[in-house]
Amino acid sequence: MNYETRNPNYQQTIQAKFDKNVFSHHIGFTLSHIAPGIVEGELIIKEMHLQQSGIVHGGVTSTIADIVMGFSAYTLVGEGEGTVTSDLKIAYLRPGNGQKLLARGRVIKPGRLLYYCEADIISVDELGSETLIARGYATMCAVKIGK
Repeated sequence: MNYETRNPNYQQTIQAKFDKNVFSHHIGFTLSHIAPGIVEGELIIKEMHLQQSGIVHGGVTSTIADIVMGFSAYTLVGEGEGTVTSDLKIAYLRPGNGQKLLARGRVIKPGRLLYYCEADIISVDELGSETLIARGYATMCAVKIGK
């Protein structure tokens, strides 16, 4: 899907907003790719990300899905606008384990106010094998923001 952004400086805008996202940095999530309607990132799995059974906590999975879907919508809004999550659903498909998680978010239907998005969360093991562990769906709402 090829979308046109309404913000010619969308990459710098996204990176600047992400740099201020304290919680993302706290959990160790980083962005790796920003394009119109697409944002990807990764998280090196550490003990703090695991729940009592030794797999990645569902809250971590849903958080990184929310981040990449929100920022994928953010790439398409105009200057002076941002996005907030209006609706979020996560389907957990397999246990999260391995060395790192990849999060790939994309807009599947843009609008003026609402952006429908989805995300794949993929675990990567020590051999580099990828496994889809979750899929997220979200509706993001465009909002006016201050500088």
